[in-house]
Amino acid sequence: MLNSFLLLAEAVLYFSVMVTLFRFRKRIGLGVFVCALGVMHFLETYLASVFYVALPFGMVSPGSAVLFSGKLVMLLLLYMKEDAATVRQPIYGLLLGNGLMIGLVLLLRLHAIAPLPDGRLPDIGFIDEMGWLMVWGTTLLFIDAILIILLYEKLGRTLRKAQFARILICVACVLTFDQAGFFTALHFVAGAPIAVFFGGWFAKMAAALTFSAMLVAYLRWFEAREISVPRGLTDIFDTLTYRERYEALVEHVGRDGLTGLLHRGRFDADGEAAVEVSLRTARPLSLLIIDVDHFKSINDRFGHAEGDKVLKALATLLREVASAEDQVFRIGGEEFAILSSRPHAVARLFGESIRHAVKASAAASRFELTVSAGVSSVGETTRCLADLFALADQRLYKAKSTGRDRIVGEPGGHEPDTAAAWTKSAQI
Repeated sequence: MLNSFLLLAEAVLYFSVMVTLFRFRKRIGLGVFVCALGVMHFLETYLASVFYVALPFGMVSPGSAVLFSGKLVMLLLLYMKEDAATVRQPIYGLLLGNGLMIGLVLLLRLHAIAPLPDGRLPDIGFIDEMGWLMVWGTTLLFIDAILIILLYEKLGRTLRKAQFARILICVACVLTFDQAGFFTALHFVAGAPIAVFFGGWFAKMAAALTFSAMLVAYLRWFEAREISVPRGLTDIFDTLTYRERYEALVEHVGRDGLTGLLHRGRFDADGEAAVEVSLRTARPLSLLIIDVDHFKSINDRFGHAEGDKVLKALATLLREVASAEDQVFRIGGEEFAILSSRPHAVARLFGESIRHAVKASAAASRFELTVSAGVSSVGETTRCLADLFALADQRLYKAKSTGRDRIVGEPGGHEPDTAAAWTKSAQI
């Protein structure tokens, strides 16, 4: 019990000091954080090779469970808040420094060593052994850093909003890989038993959970998201940096400046791709084109500034009612589009839910705001985006010409049973 408490205290102390240095990096310099990260490397390797404590699930070394796990999380933090080009610097420095140490030890062996007054002689063999372990550990760290960055990016596509799960999975997977690699070296160099592997793995999983929780807390409470400028394409780390920043830039420039929704250019590109996927996989795809009724009168009566507020409010509402798989676009002045994986009948009900949500919004009470929409879906006669758009636009025109404030998904117009079905489903 005491050993477990001490390991937790060591992890909290390590994390607290390191993130404090990182937090003040712009005031004292990032080099302070990097040097503090690197100076622990010898102690980490030494403890991992000779210093173990007994826990209920096996033998554990603080060097591996606390110091190395913490260092990996710090490198991930460095990548998240700076960039991959910065992450490579301490890793390259450790790798080259360990190589230099091995070279110097080989030269030191050539000296004629004088004994100390008490007769003691230096144990060059121990330094030599530690040096090779440190080189192997740093080589693994180089691979670990690439893996954790790749995993972090890959998981961002599905776990972007689940930050804790994203970080925990990354750290746990890479620590598992590292435990297997470093134990192999320990087994052959220091004769570590298999119990060391299992005990170390359990300890690293506990460390992954602890450090991930502390990292998420730190990011949410102390750090603000920043986007750095990419620094080139000279190696794998720069490539990762360039790709992440490029994708962030594309995401930013692909949005409408007023509403923040995806713009018409993205609609044309993403829409064509979505139609192709729908045809290939037979998954449903529907398009809703939504237009604000009598929007010109709002601009004429209240001014364009108020009209812009109406568009922003509608964009916010559309984002709120849309699902994670829906794509919402502003394709014209007061015209919006939603690409949805819903079947046609469900897409029509979705359009009705949007119409009712607009009428219930705060903007509706002031401006008598309503919307009309046309709905079309991929089918036998709509096998490209142009056909899909033309049919939805035709139905939008039908909604406008038959009284507005309605959703048209069939040539016959807004049907009472559809509205009743929506009302019944809403009540349920």
